[in-house]
Amino acid sequence: MLASPAAPSSRPPRSPRRRPPSAGAGNTATKTRGSALSALVHSFPFRDAPGGFPRADRGSQPFPESLFVATLPSAVKAQQKAIQKADTLIEALGWIRKFRDTTTVIKLGGSVVEHPDSLRHLLVDIVFMSTLGMRVVVVHGGGKAISRAMDDAGLAPRFVQGRRYTDDATLGIVEKVLATELNHDLVARLEEYGGRAMSLNFLSTNVLFGERLSLVEPGGEAIDLGHVGTVTRVDRLTIDNLTYAGQVPVIPSMALGPDGGKLNVNADTAATAVAAAIGAEKLVVLSDIPGVLVDVNDPESLIHSLTASEARRLIANGTIAAGMIPKIEGCLETLEQGVKKIHIIDGRLRHSLLLEIYTTSGVGTELVRDDALASSLRAGSTS
Repeated sequence: MLASPAAPSSRPPRSPRRRPPSAGAGNTATKTRGSALSALVHSFPFRDAPGGFPRADRGSQPFPESLFVATLPSAVKAQQKAIQKADTLIEALGWIRKFRDTTTVIKLGGSVVEHPDSLRHLLVDIVFMSTLGMRVVVVHGGGKAISRAMDDAGLAPRFVQGRRYTDDATLGIVEKVLATELNHDLVARLEEYGGRAMSLNFLSTNVLFGERLSLVEPGGEAIDLGHVGTVTRVDRLTIDNLTYAGQVPVIPSMALGPDGGKLNVNADTAATAVAAAIGAEKLVVLSDIPGVLVDVNDPESLIHSLTASEARRLIANGTIAAGMIPKIEGCLETLEQGVKKIHIIDGRLRHSLLLEIYTTSGVGTELVRDDALASSLRAGSTS
């Protein structure tokens, strides 16, 4: 049960959330809007436009006044829209420069994969990011698809402390859904949208290795989770070789155990392990929630920025509860292992990845180390 909304003074500071890098001539486009529109008006009869005369014919035929009057407003509107797009690109320029040649791990949750439109926009965003020079790694789950496949097979999903109990029959379904169907589909669609991607799993090139996860009851009794594992080693070299070549590795949340057996791994666990192992600049967790909320029933209570110590305090007082606890705890462990920033955002929001990374405001919750916040505040005071 979540605690009632905290008083405004208890919310983490938002000011360090974004300090946009210098974008160079960021104001030039704004200053030239008037001249651009003026030039459009004066040159319009001589420009190619939908519905206008072919350029070669314009010298021999008078330009109909009715066509000019009817077409000019729509042309001006189109120009204004184009200028807005240019302004957006200028705003993004500083962020593009900042994150070019850095590595970002993106965790696609099973809930996001279930929304076709959202998934399409996210995959296009990933191709866009890769094209701009960011090294992108995708780690994905598929919980809802696995549960649906289990229902079709007459198997009842069972969860123990938030983990899917995985017996032999369930493991076969997990392998089929994650490593075969979803993984191959994501790779194919990334390439369809113009990207270069490669599947990394035990059916091709495995990069996640682990061991069975051991949990105990409060009384000390061991909990049987079946073939559920945790990641103990990541093949960083293989991942780096692909990303430095401009490819997007796509990794399902499964690992190979010491005996070669397959293990079902929580997708958040797999993503955080990959981010820490390859020294990622960022880890972006895409889910069906907007981020960390003071009140889960109020989207306006989104906390835009959290330090590690603030996140621990919110766990202790019950603001962060239920399924968010393991997600945040995994993020905190990843911060401790060197990842600079972690973003939790709603993957159902159109182009949420681009909005979070390439705009000043962002759209989700950003988690940073305490020392990172201090550095940001010092930089702000001297700028």
